[in-house]
Amino acid sequence: AALDAQEWERAVVATARRLLADNPFRGRQVISSLPIDTLKITSVRLAEAEAPQADKILRKEAAERFGLDPAKDTINYLHAGSVRQSDVVKDEYILFAADNETIGTHIRILEEAGLTPVGIDAPPCALFRSFERTMRRQEDRERTIIFIDVGHRFTTVVLGRSGEICFVKQIPVGVWQFTEEIASSLGISSADADSLRVRLQRDEPVDAATRRPVVDALNITAEQLAGEIALCLRYYTVTFRGKRVERAIVAGGGAYELVLRDALRRHLSVEVEIAEPLRGFDLSHAAIDAGREAEYADLALCVGLSLKGWNGAASSRVSPERLEPVLEGESL
Repeated sequence: AALDAQEWERAVVATARRLLADNPFRGRQVISSLPIDTLKITSVRLAEAEAPQADKILRKEAAERFGLDPAKDTINYLHAGSVRQSDVVKDEYILFAADNETIGTHIRILEEAGLTPVGIDAPPCALFRSFERTMRRQEDRERTIIFIDVGHRFTTVVLGRSGEICFVKQIPVGVWQFTEEIASSLGISSADADSLRVRLQRDEPVDAATRRPVVDALNITAEQLAGEIALCLRYYTVTFRGKRVERAIVAGGGAYELVLRDALRRHLSVEVEIAEPLRGFDLSHAAIDAGREAEYADLALCVGLSLKGWNGAASSRVSPERLEPVLEGESL
């Protein structure tokens, strides 16, 4: 059964405390991200003549769209680039917003878990920082890549080029929907459905009579999600003309779904690969097997958060200003 808000908070606090007690973490300062479903994201275009008043206009636009109070709620933005709309050149911005109550609850949960929050990041920015870190060659940085993080209930799509984010989209489809489609198709529990899904991921034996309907169920969600992501790609190629997307990198728990990667190849017509967020790190003293970095694609968000404020991370333009004004001194 689904947990209510208070039960979920207690579960998060208990899990965090157990992980801290059982593992050799250094310090208790933490940079975290808001749950993706609590972060409000949208795109806005302004005429070049409006540039001097961009900050005021964008904050007002976000407040009106999301019912926020600019005086106490948090509204930030990124400049995505210049686009041509009809015969007029406009500046496209990506807005990130969250209400003060959501941020306050998030901080309280962290503090109850024994952590000291020093920064809050937007998930798309943390994901891009994680991916962009590995794009050190100039030829790689000049390519446009679509980054896809398939989480539990949401998929985050980020397109970036030359160290800057150009497009962000949240899609309410994730690993949970794959599991529920299997459960519905076979008339079994979610736990049993998830077990079957993971067994197929690991290429473990599953009898033919069960394998076929499971694969069919996975394909239904994979086609739906790949179709939504293809619409993101189409928007990007129309908006930023001349910037062809060359490949897709998939992270999150859903990165290991072969049917999804195959669907993405069909819909996007680009090379699709699994993210390796730990590539380039010295893992000699970590409990992680070197050479198996592709098995840790679900750590992309965590890696991106850990790099926030690090001098070797991507340009500060990758991430908006801190989401909570009272959280000062975000460098690690």
